[in-house]
Amino acid sequence: MVNKMESHPLEGKKAPGFSLESGSGATVILSGLKGKIVVLYFYPKDNTSGCTLEAKEFRDLRQEFDALGAVVLGVSPDSAASHCKFADKYELGFELLADTDHTLAEQYGVWAEKSMYGKKYMGIVRTTFLIDGKGKIHHVWSKVKPAGHAAEVLDTVRELATS
Repeated sequence: MVNKMESHPLEGKKAPGFSLESGSGATVILSGLKGKIVVLYFYPKDNTSGCTLEAKEFRDLRQEFDALGAVVLGVSPDSAASHCKFADKYELGFELLADTDHTLAEQYGVWAEKSMYGKKYMGIVRTTFLIDGKGKIHHVWSKVKPAGHAAEVLDTVRELATS
């Protein structure tokens, strides 16, 4: 659970726009989703254990997100071809966006220095943004733990959809 006292610098602000290729070959444009609730989740890499768990949890709740008029979009630096294979393998049913040059990740402040086994490198900090129908960032989950995250996001989408 995220401490409500901590807020992300983008929370309450207009979401940075984007136009990115998805694994299905479509171009997804944020402004084209106006009027819809958008769950924009950033994850490090296709086919890794935590990222697969997170994607499968969003997949398993997809009908509930759909019923609330919410669009789930995953974003990582992987290529559209990698996303296509990943989405097909796990039958995700939602778009994965290719941010190969990490421009969008930088705009959202989720491209940062990380460390593993003492080695420093740049990568995605697993973060989810909930964007309301007017294009404003309603809520941000930072440094997400994959297990149970999709259900937590769904609860907040329900609150937003009924407010």
